[in-house]
Amino acid sequence: MPSGGLLEGGYARSPRSLRVVIPEYGTTMPDTIPTGPNVRRLWPSDRAMVEAYFLRLDPDTRANRFMAALSDAAAVAYAARALTVEGLVFGGFVEGTLRALGELRPLTGPVPGLSLGRDAEAAFAVERGFRRNGLGHALFRRIVSAARNRGVRDLHVRCLSRNGPMRGLATKLGAVVTLADGDAEGALVLARPTPISLWREGLDEALDFTLAVAAAAEPLKRAA
Repeated sequence: MPSGGLLEGGYARSPRSLRVVIPEYGTTMPDTIPTGPNVRRLWPSDRAMVEAYFLRLDPDTRANRFMAALSDAAAVAYAARALTVEGLVFGGFVEGTLRALGELRPLTGPVPGLSLGRDAEAAFAVERGFRRNGLGHALFRRIVSAARNRGVRDLHVRCLSRNGPMRGLATKLGAVVTLADGDAEGALVLARPTPISLWREGLDEALDFTLAVAAAAEPLKRAA
C-alpha cells in the first residue's frame, strides 16, 4: 500500500514486497458493488474530518497504514495534500463520523483513455474500535469498483506483515498473502468496465458529492 510517499511528493513501492496475483476480479460479479450508505468519496471540503481521522489513529494503526511511524505533524501534512493529489479517497462513516479511510493512487503514468493508468495501488485503515463490522470490506470493495471503472487492470495492495486486519481482508477476497522481510503484497486483476458499471459509478459519484456538500454545510448551520 502507499507507505507515506506522498509526504515526499510521490508513492514509493516497497523494494522487499512480494506480488501475489489472484484470479481476475470482477468477471463474475454484478456490475455494481453494494457498499451500503456508510461509504462515500471524500473531497477537499472534507479536509478537516480527514485530519481529525488521522490524528485519532493509535500509533500502531498509523504505523501499519504508512508502513512507518508517523508524527502528528506529519499526519496533518499528509491529510492536507491527500485530497488534492492524483487519485481518489473514500471514507467509511459510522453515525456521521469518519472511521475508515481508503486511497486509490496510480502507480504508473497516464494512459490515453485511462484516468488512472493500468496499475494502481490501494491503501486504507479502520480505527481500532470500528473493525470487524464490515466497514473495511465495504470500503475496499468501493475502491475496487472505482479502480475498475477507471481502467485499472492491476490493483496492488501491500502492507506490513504484522498488519493482521489488512492481511485478513486480502485473504477474504481470495489472495494468498506471502510474507517476506516484514512486508506482504497482493494484487487483484480487475475486469474491464461495462456501460452499466460506468453509469452506476456516475450515480454514486453524484450522490457522494451531494453528501459532501451537505456535510460541509453542517458547521455553518450550527454557527447560525
